[in-house]
Amino acid sequence: MKAVLFDLDGTLIDTAADFIRIIQDMCRAEQRTVVDAALIRSQVSEGARAMVKLVYPELEVDDPVFLAHRQRFLDIYGADIAVDTDLFEGMYPLLEALETKGIPWGIVTNKPRWLSEALLSALNLSERCAVLVCPEDVKNTKPDPEPMYLAAKQIQINAQDCIYVGDHPRDIDAGRNAGMYSILAAYGYLPLEHKDDLTAWHSDCIVETVSQLHQVIFELLDVNQKTA
Repeated sequence: MKAVLFDLDGTLIDTAADFIRIIQDMCRAEQRTVVDAALIRSQVSEGARAMVKLVYPELEVDDPVFLAHRQRFLDIYGADIAVDTDLFEGMYPLLEALETKGIPWGIVTNKPRWLSEALLSALNLSERCAVLVCPEDVKNTKPDPEPMYLAAKQIQINAQDCIYVGDHPRDIDAGRNAGMYSILAAYGYLPLEHKDDLTAWHSDCIVETVSQLHQVIFELLDVNQKTA
């Protein structure tokens, strides 16, 4: 393997605490039942629409009232994007180890670019990230392989020589569809409807911690180097 690509929320960066804070504050402001933190966490990877739907389950997603609430959520999140957000424990050493070996790492996400760039900037990762592919960059988002191929092209490495790490079935499908070695990050924001049988995701590997992810990645890199 010659490069490592990550999903963003729930894989590289632990953003759940800020989503939980904002959604629960919205519930209190509207005098609605406060949504359980664990439920919010499981929906982070589904995006802003899913977040707001937790607060206003009775509204249709194309309802102008719902869209106004969604925009309010995005405005609040974008204005203060990393209050309680940071990389997952153990991820800083992993990124540093990749950089020391000259292995490029990047991000393929379904998070909008303006939010992704703001988040990376807040965590001082913008200059370290070799590639960032967001929904605006492609016609077809994950689970389609198009964003994976684009990321590989931009770092000038064949897709089959890339590792992709994600915490959602669409991440694994996208990686597999592009011929990448796909790792399921079981420490992430696993969707409730898919978390009971992780083997059904058909990833190449499942890791429970970032420490285990670190080990697996460097075993793959060592194998690549030995066979090169």
